[in-house]
Amino acid sequence: MRWIYFLITLLAVSGLLEIEPSWGQAASSDDKPAAEMKIEDATHQLGKTAGDAIEAVKSGNFSTAAELGRSLMKSYAVPAITALVVLIVAYFLAAFVSRICSAPIRKRVDETLGRFVGRVVFYLIIVSAFLGVLQYFGIGVTSFAAVIGAAGFAIGLAFQGTLSNFSAGVMLLVFRPFKVGDVITAAGITAKVNEIDLFATTFNTPDNRRIIVPNSMISGGIIENVSHHEERRIDVTVGVDYSADIDTTRANLLAAAQTLKGIIEGEGHGIQICLTELADSSVNWVIRVWVPSADYASLREELLRAVKLQLDDAGIGIPFPQMDVHIQNQ
Repeated sequence: MRWIYFLITLLAVSGLLEIEPSWGQAASSDDKPAAEMKIEDATHQLGKTAGDAIEAVKSGNFSTAAELGRSLMKSYAVPAITALVVLIVAYFLAAFVSRICSAPIRKRVDETLGRFVGRVVFYLIIVSAFLGVLQYFGIGVTSFAAVIGAAGFAIGLAFQGTLSNFSAGVMLLVFRPFKVGDVITAAGITAKVNEIDLFATTFNTPDNRRIIVPNSMISGGIIENVSHHEERRIDVTVGVDYSADIDTTRANLLAAAQTLKGIIEGEGHGIQICLTELADSSVNWVIRVWVPSADYASLREELLRAVKLQLDDAGIGIPFPQMDVHIQNQ
């Protein structure tokens, strides 16, 4: 894992800063505090101690070499290994705690929000352990406040778009206008939500394409959640000839709608046949049928087919635009 290599490098540099072990023992007054010691001086002292140990072995003075070896282990290896063990334990602890915190939210509230809470808990524990290791090596975290503030300001200017996507992602995860598995229309596309991340949302289209959209483009526009409700209404507009009888047309449109299976009945539901407009070349009707959202597309196609067949059998024409061309002889 990449973060382990990064931590090992950091511990190596931090070990150079730690000449005396910080086990709660007071350093001598002649020594500099570990946080103020320069890396060059620490490197020089490390090389000198290792060189003295090698010379002692060459000269046969094994007791001095052993003492220098113990000093190196105590000053560098033990603190570095201890810090590395703490970070490894913190990693597994963070993974365990994040699972415990996210599991009830994913089960009872929402899958996406549960993942978000788990990631936040995980990184909070990791960052806390990392800061604790820095304090252990005598590196004052508060001394970097000004540098971190200036760097944060510069990074904020450089990553305005990224930060806007991050804030938009937090808003989407908190207010949840849609969730994983919903079909929505946003940012000019209509597709099924695959994953909501902190910076972008991924979609799967009906023709099996993967689309990744920045969160700021979604939260900054209109969001239509197509599959939010379990019921949807099919609206089909039909235009018939002016010569067709009104009552006969209504009866045939009703008969076509009644051929559908799975129509939801009840107050405000069922089938509605409405005369809507006396247009330029047709009498327009609207057929409204309530169906389950999962069957919307197939039932709409079936309704269109039934209307066409029913009107053909009844001899009711459906007008279409025509153009009359008159040629005058000069």
